[in-house]
Amino acid sequence: MSNMAKPIGVQKKKSGYRWIVLGVIFLVYTVCMADRTNIGVVLPFLKKEFTLSNFESGAIASFFFLGYAITQIPAGFWLGKKGSRGIVSLAVLGFSAVTFLIGTISNVASLKWLRLALGVTEGPTPVSMTSTINQWFPAKEKATATGVYIASTQLAPIIVPIIATWIAIAYGWRSVFYWFAIPGIILAAVWYFLVRTKPEESPHVSQEELEYIRQSEADDTKGTVDQKSFGWLDKLIRYKQVERISNIKGVFKSWNIIGNTLVYFLMNCVVYGMLTWVPSYLVNAKGYSFMQMGFVSSTPAIGGLCGALLGGWLSDKFFLKRRKPTMLITALATAIMMVVVINAPDNVTVISVCLLLAGFFLNIGWPAFTAYPMGLTTRDTYPVAIATVNSGGNLGGFFSPMIVGALLDATNNYNLAFAFFAGLLILGFVLILTLEEAAQK
Repeated sequence: MSNMAKPIGVQKKKSGYRWIVLGVIFLVYTVCMADRTNIGVVLPFLKKEFTLSNFESGAIASFFFLGYAITQIPAGFWLGKKGSRGIVSLAVLGFSAVTFLIGTISNVASLKWLRLALGVTEGPTPVSMTSTINQWFPAKEKATATGVYIASTQLAPIIVPIIATWIAIAYGWRSVFYWFAIPGIILAAVWYFLVRTKPEESPHVSQEELEYIRQSEADDTKGTVDQKSFGWLDKLIRYKQVERISNIKGVFKSWNIIGNTLVYFLMNCVVYGMLTWVPSYLVNAKGYSFMQMGFVSSTPAIGGLCGALLGGWLSDKFFLKRRKPTMLITALATAIMMVVVINAPDNVTVISVCLLLAGFFLNIGWPAFTAYPMGLTTRDTYPVAIATVNSGGNLGGFFSPMIVGALLDATNNYNLAFAFFAGLLILGFVLILTLEEAAQK
């Protein structure tokens, strides 16, 4: 039967291909996170083989973020010109190859250089993921979709400690990197064949789905969406009409973008400080075996997975596209949990629950830090805006592991590390209050 002869009802059926695209985003970024976070599990093995200080161990984790940060803004400009399809596939192939090469190192210097290269090759992926979401989803679904994307950053830390620890014990730590390189090679091809930069370019998207994505955007622009008032909360978060940034120069002049970048820096200090040092904290401070460490160190990510999914839904549905409420919850509640962890009794169950709740609260607002610039920018200026946020923000992942390592070398007191995280979170809470909440009507 020809296309002309198809029943009208079939022709007008709205596809849901954007959710398949989101599924691919989830898988790709899970692998991306797995390749960057496996170093935290392997660090105890590396310290034993290469006799590393805590500062050197932190530097190994940190060098990734230096490469990661310096590629964000170039990637944003590149995406604006070339789109995400080919860029993501090349990036995934690149960081998979570097992951494999890390397993071949013979000294610490080569490991640091390869961690830097891993950051450079992974750099284009987060900008591409969020830019793809911005292209493929209407405003009322963006934080929900971003929450699913952020959840992928938590799935990896759940499964990586368990899988990587088992591989390292059974086959040696080098095998961790050999095996972790394989999924990325497969997903590079999956991305290239299934995902296009824009829904208009995909043969799998019906006209009805495309109209749903774009019409919702048009409604937002015209102000036809009814917005419920949240009273005192709207005053607290400075909820108002904000003119969208329509040119690149405006991105770098906006306090809302710069402020969000600074807060994201502080949040990343906490996230990657914990990812790097919680495994060592459990082994050295709590005396856990490597297998116990593998299971308990996954608890922050289990909480984080739930927090990210719930946070995206809350931002979109409960707070009606307001991003700052969940950002504020993340900063304040996680700071409280850092204090709780410091004072928690030395019990495996209690420690696990405390770390789980810390991860949960830390990630409730995580989707909003990425979705927040979407309400301030156009589709054309968003890639550079989110690249700026990611670039500055991920420098937190560069500095924090080394700072914590230096603290541990000086004091051997992990409670100081958690106190350091709490202080950063309180500062982040204050900075969030200075940002404007764009009314997305």
